[in-house]
Amino acid sequence: MDLTLEVAQVPVTDVDRAKTFYAEAVGFRVDLDQEVAPGMRIVQLTPPGSRCSVVLMSGMPNHPEQPAMAPGSLHALQLCVTDIAAAHAALAERGVPVTPVQHVGARGWEDGPGEEWNSFLFFRDPDGNSWCVQEAPSPLSER
Repeated sequence: MDLTLEVAQVPVTDVDRAKTFYAEAVGFRVDLDQEVAPGMRIVQLTPPGSRCSVVLMSGMPNHPEQPAMAPGSLHALQLCVTDIAAAHAALAERGVPVTPVQHVGARGWEDGPGEEWNSFLFFRDPDGNSWCVQEAPSPLSER
């Protein structure tokens, strides 16, 4: 049985503001923006090259087995790129508040790129949900 992670919900206070941030600043593709029932809206966005999307929702009732997440409570979602310096420059140019490129060293987090799989940058969306961007040695399709 395959279990594929295809969608992750990102809890936000303002769907339009979050949609603008993820689509225009971060560069995600808008796959869907639909009112699925009166007052219930779903916006699905996909990072370029990703097999997994994120969803922003408003007005949707919570299922008893899935309690609500407060806006800004989702942390450490991770994106991978093959050029961390280019990703840093592109995100910063589009107004995303990114950290410097960092790596894990002998004393914890240190500035600058590290060895293979050890270069990262971080950012938060307008609600405070946090993201990690990691440099991978090759595109996902080649791993």
